Amino acid sequence: MSRPIQSLTRATAILRLLAGGERRLGLAEVATSLGLAKATAHGILRTLREEGLVEQDPGSSKYQLGAELLRLGHSYLDVHELRARARPWTDDLAHVSQEAVHLGVPHQHGLLIVDHVFRPDDSRQALDVGTMQPLHATALGKVLLAHDPSLRRNPPGRTCEALTLGSPTDGADVAAEDVLIRERGWAGSMDEAWAGTASVAAPVHDRPGNVVGTVGVSGPVERICDGGTVRPGLVSAVRDTARAISRDLGAGLH
Repeated sequence: MSRPIQSLTRATAILRLLAGGERRLGLAEVATSLGLAKATAHGILRTLREEGLVEQDPGSSKYQLGAELLRLGHSYLDVHELRARARPWTDDLAHVSQEAVHLGVPHQHGLLIVDHVFRPDDSRQALDVGTMQPLHATALGKVLLAHDPSLRRNPPGRTCEALTLGSPTDGADVAAEDVLIRERGWAGSMDEAWAGTASVAAPVHDRPGNVVGTVGVSGPVERICDGGTVRPGLVSAVRDTARAISRDLGAGLH
């Protein structure tokens, strides 16, 4: 049996220490509580701080849990629960839209498809559950990217991968679209990830209001779009579905 990695064990102990009791402790208090040398404790705390898992108060120099831990905690949602709560609504969306419906969550700087409702016709379709999709060129991915900047690999000034001739490649353009997506509450994509394919998606929120997933429809451009823009009826149907799933997860949306 392999032995535990000591530095990780100590880092975990520090996080647990900060999670209880005073919740804000100085270097000496951390070292004494865990029986560590000050230099060792300081090195671990510095690394945790650089990763956003720990924050240091500039006034007292004491340490507390960081915002990144909160984000990681909220991002954990049992996928089976999400799928179960979403399925009645995604089934309805597929019926109303007559298009394929996907439910996605963030995963390793990408978008993981966790559920796929087939387009309700007799055409042959491949199941997309378990596949990864790009963030910058799909409606589902754009929703996640707009609400969680930590997923962004290409900041303004950097180029994004060109998947088709229509793919957004300028990091500044992607960042500008993020603002629009947050303002209007949905994202669209046309000929950006796959030529001839368009999609529209909206965010799914949990009880505290965090975006934990995204739901949307996709299909041929000529069915999803009209005159180069996503059909308003599809936008409304997708947003209504996202709100319904969010309410089932406890979000207080209006």
